[in-house]
Amino acid sequence: MTASTTASTNGQVRPPGGKHHDPKVVKALRNFAISMSVFNILGYTVFGFEQPWLWPFIALATGYSTEIVLEAVGARVEGRAPRYRGGGFRGLVEFLYPAHITSLAMNMLIYVNDQVWVMVFGVVVAVGTKWVLRAPVRGRMRHYMNPSNFGITVILLVFPWASIAPPYHFTEHVGGPVDWIIPAVILAAGTMLNAKLTGRTWLIMGWVSFYVVQAVFRGIVLDTSIPAALIMMTGVAFVLYTNYMVTDPGTTPSKPASQFAFGAGVAVIYGLLTGMSIAYGLFFATAAVCLIRGVFLWSLHFVDRAREQREAEARARQAVDGTAESIDLGKKVVPA
Repeated sequence: MTASTTASTNGQVRPPGGKHHDPKVVKALRNFAISMSVFNILGYTVFGFEQPWLWPFIALATGYSTEIVLEAVGARVEGRAPRYRGGGFRGLVEFLYPAHITSLAMNMLIYVNDQVWVMVFGVVVAVGTKWVLRAPVRGRMRHYMNPSNFGITVILLVFPWASIAPPYHFTEHVGGPVDWIIPAVILAAGTMLNAKLTGRTWLIMGWVSFYVVQAVFRGIVLDTSIPAALIMMTGVAFVLYTNYMVTDPGTTPSKPASQFAFGAGVAVIYGLLTGMSIAYGLFFATAAVCLIRGVFLWSLHFVDRAREQREAEARARQAVDGTAESIDLGKKVVPA
């Protein structure tokens, strides 16, 4: 992420009013939401999802209500119209795409036994973090923490007995070639979506390439089985994470070099955490890199503010000096 990603207007950050997303991002979110919905339907009917069938609906109701309430409060505080109004039913649906994706992802990826309120807590945290952990980007406040990843991370930290959903439940009730077809289809659809709409191909390249590097490095330095470290890349969970979580367009950089660094950073931190025998490294690594990016964005903002203040002070001094020089010239006596 470069300095051009943070801008301000007269030193003030503009509030997030107006249209929620540009058409290209809306299309990407719509496709993400449809893909997530279809995958959940197949998960409960074919693949072998182990959470109760009612929980996705509870997660969606929680995510929708949290998103709408926080938007209403934010709009009132900022003196603007809520972003779910003005576009009719379609506008409301488009506004709720992020909450839809986050809610289904939370329920699908976390396993909290029969404690549904823990899942509800995670959804509230995931959706709510967009209003708490924000940084100025191009003069507007934008959330920088991946919502669903952060919600899962908080659950894992607050409730040590909780865990992520076992990877086998994505293909528990299928076998044979279907075990390979499922990740292949997800990979093809996700790659096309990210290449054409979100533009996060460079991020995926950074993540995947450095994942291989850290796996080989751990194998050489820590005597880890390199094939075992690399075989994870063939699973449905890894493919889902690569195409639908780490590439979140709202919390990742846009420029190719910054994208590559973001993805590579996640892989490097994952390797460090895994090397220290810390479980759930994918989620902790993503949260760490998002946090680093947020701190970086705030740093750029403060640097810009300081530069603007120095320039304003310099202009003020020049104006004062110019006025003093004019007064001095007026006091001079011209000899006859």
